[in-house]
Amino acid sequence: MAKNLKCSHCNNPATVHLTQIVNNKIIKVDLCESCAQAKGVTDPEGFSLADLLSKTNLTPEKGEPQITCPDCGLSSADFRRTGRLGCAACYQSFVPLLRPVLEDMHAGVVHKGKVPEIAFSRQSSEAELQTLENALQRAIEEEAYEDAAKYRDQIHAIKQAAEAEAVES
Repeated sequence: MAKNLKCSHCNNPATVHLTQIVNNKIIKVDLCESCAQAKGVTDPEGFSLADLLSKTNLTPEKGEPQITCPDCGLSSADFRRTGRLGCAACYQSFVPLLRPVLEDMHAGVVHKGKVPEIAFSRQSSEAELQTLENALQRAIEEEAYEDAAKYRDQIHAIKQAAEAEAVES
């Protein structure tokens, strides 16, 4: 679970985390203790996740302008009704609607992503290799042959280590 999740209803710290799979889609709701009790979450027979989800931040506020995606024509009313976006451009068009929902659902609104450790080490090695090759080229152009030999040896060592790693995998 992400840290510092807020209740989907009152923005207090969430202590109850519900997950349900409906039509092969994962639906998550985070609640504070008081909202969980008020919604009947502690009583499995009296709890309906669908009722809880229908009260999310996708309800329109009075005086809010109607937004329409310029690419696919999806309106904010259609988005609220279906809960789905029509195309990639919708993410930019519906930022005013999406930001509060994402803030309620996640610990942040910026996707940071993850890079597998082996891919990260390869990226680092490739970047270092490129830097050393550039430095080698400069050293040759400046006729700094001792520095060029040092860079050549470092490049050779990195390439050998990469080959050894490829053989192991």
